[in-house]
Amino acid sequence: MANKEVVINGFNHLVPSLANDSDDDHEFDVDSPVNGHNGVTNGTAIDDRIKRRAKRPSTKLVINTTAAVNGVNGLQVLPNGESGDKVSPKINGNSFGKKWLKNSRRSRGRFGRGLAKKGGAGGKGTWGRPGSELVGVEEGLEDPHDPNYDSESEDVCKFEAITPPLEENEIETTLTPILNEYFENGDTEEVGLSLEEINLGDNLHQILVIAVTLAMERKASNREMTSVLISDLYGRVLHEENIERGFDILISSLPDLVLDTPNAAIVLGNFIARAVADDCIPPKFVQRYKGVGDCTQARMAIEHADVLLSMKHGLVRLDNVWGVSGGMRPVKYLIKQIQSLLKEYLSSGDIEEATRCLQELEVPHFYHEFVYEAIVLTIEDMGERTMDLICELLKSLCSSVIITLDQLRNGFYRVYQEMSEICIDVPHAYNILEKFAIKCQKCDFLPSDVVKNLPSRGRKRFVSEGDGGRVKEELY
Repeated sequence: MANKEVVINGFNHLVPSLANDSDDDHEFDVDSPVNGHNGVTNGTAIDDRIKRRAKRPSTKLVINTTAAVNGVNGLQVLPNGESGDKVSPKINGNSFGKKWLKNSRRSRGRFGRGLAKKGGAGGKGTWGRPGSELVGVEEGLEDPHDPNYDSESEDVCKFEAITPPLEENEIETTLTPILNEYFENGDTEEVGLSLEEINLGDNLHQILVIAVTLAMERKASNREMTSVLISDLYGRVLHEENIERGFDILISSLPDLVLDTPNAAIVLGNFIARAVADDCIPPKFVQRYKGVGDCTQARMAIEHADVLLSMKHGLVRLDNVWGVSGGMRPVKYLIKQIQSLLKEYLSSGDIEEATRCLQELEVPHFYHEFVYEAIVLTIEDMGERTMDLICELLKSLCSSVIITLDQLRNGFYRVYQEMSEICIDVPHAYNILEKFAIKCQKCDFLPSDVVKNLPSRGRKRFVSEGDGGRVKEELY
């Protein structure tokens, strides 16, 4: 057994060591007894012993060789060949202790790569990542709580998608399909959404110009829809200056508009008066044009608008300046209009005027009533001239497909069903109806099945008619 030399309190002492012990795997305890007084040579060594015990490395820093793996986190563990023994970890052959591990910035994770946390920019008192001082403030590290933070130094770029304004030659081709679709469905909200997606720039007044121009060539119901559209777009898409500028352009374009719409001046006057009634433009717009300008059509339009606004309860009446559309009119009103139309036609014989008046009613689903009233008028008049005129009118309407074949059939069948009541006022109603139906068939517009279904007035047949002495009764 060899002695081992250790240093205690600055003096060298020989301590016996075990045969199996070595300097590498045995750690000498300074508290072991030496010469019977625990290695203390004098009374002043107690304080040094306490300090030495406090400086001992923590047992947590001792690594078990059975749990350590060579090369983990850059540590090279030196095993002694026996499991369960304790050794000190080393890096590049140099042992390290508690203070080195405590201040280490390497990752302590088991599967880490041994790199510094957050690239060296983490922890208290750090100056940022290495090299960040060369390029200024590193991207993503701006802190609003930093006393040196300058919000004005940030370049915040916001990108927004913009739509370039349409060219003047593209405005009409873009707006016309939208307005034509509106005349079919009547949805002003959809028109507003479509117009908000289009960048018209300073040409917003073209919406009113194109809408009124298209409405002039259409029916009264479409003109009413246009006035409603202008009122609904006011304040959302159109503003007062846009509407006034649009009417200024239309007034100056009246000489050209008259070529396509002969009553364009009257129609434009109605539009201006209706816009004033809907509070889209002020009344001074009409007063500004009075007595100004050399154009006859422009003066006529302004005077017509002034008359509509000046009459008693004019603003209330302007709600129906375009009349009520056919689908909203009461049936009795439509019947009276049809009867007056037929009477006027019999007095004038003008087929074109009668056709125009019928189309202005805008009730194509109710044309079977026109056929019914025309046949009843023919039966009640009982004249050849009336029969010829009505036959020519029905032929013209059927050939131009204004009155469809179904509407014609429905009108004749309605007369067939009411013949029992008609013959009370007109005894010869059956004969006149049969004569009129055959005349219409010869004109090639009445189907043969309608003629075959003609009703006949029932009567009794006697022996004198060749019955062979039998009496036959026919069904009425």
